[in-house]
Amino acid sequence: MRIRFAFVAAAVLFLTGTISAQEKQIQDPAESKELNTQAYIQLLRADLKASKRTLIKEAMQLDDSQAAAFWPVYNQYDVEQTKLGDEKLAIVQDYAHDFLTMTPEKADQLARRVLELDEQRLALRKKYYELMKKALPTVLVVRFFQIENQIQLLVDLQIAANLPIIEETPPK
Repeated sequence: MRIRFAFVAAAVLFLTGTISAQEKQIQDPAESKELNTQAYIQLLRADLKASKRTLIKEAMQLDDSQAAAFWPVYNQYDVEQTKLGDEKLAIVQDYAHDFLTMTPEKADQLARRVLELDEQRLALRKKYYELMKKALPTVLVVRFFQIENQIQLLVDLQIAANLPIIEETPPK
């Protein structure tokens, strides 16, 4: 039921974004394309969140008291993880915008942003590992982070597989 509701809500958001984009398409095709892209990304993210939550619920196999302790902490973690996802999306969009005309300075800036994001992800996992250990047995916490890591690796692989390899701009 939740998955169906999440899908319907995501579809409504997507359609709302698409309708808005179609209205603006007449005025500015570039802006319309950007709005359509943003709506598509929102739809994908909503679908991923719903699927991820279902997968975690099935894999964790929590009893009622464990679930009552886990899900509020997970929800906080998810909010912070979403902020890091927003930053990753911004980096990917920045890269996609500049990859054909990449300068050494821009490449360095992007690399530093990725490294900083990796550090923030690790800090977030450490923070929530300690918080979750206060609420759940350590084995369950480790199980969660195994599942979380596998999901994140798959998402990262999907992103990486769709990004073109960086090219050096030929000297002028």
